[in-house]
Amino acid sequence: MKLSEEQIANFLSENEGWSREEKELVKRYACVDFKAAMAFAVRVADKAEQLRHHPSILIDYNKVTLRLTTHDEGGLTELDLRAASELDALF
Repeated sequence: MKLSEEQIANFLSENEGWSREEKELVKRYACVDFKAAMAFAVRVADKAEQLRHHPSILIDYNKVTLRLTTHDEGGLTELDLRAASELDALF
């Protein structure tokens, strides 16, 4: 079930660095170098497989941008919030 605007606002106020872009949660992580960015992306991929919820991952040298949404629901769900929290813990 899609989240309410209030639920999304609460998550964003309590989780530094995440923002909302239309139907997605977005966060950009700065790593020390390209190799560290790649290692982080691999950790994200492993966790995404466990969660069975896969973010869009963009790697730009030492920056990794994650985008989360639940396509089947057409927006953000509890699964996105859980994934965001668990992915943050990997950084």
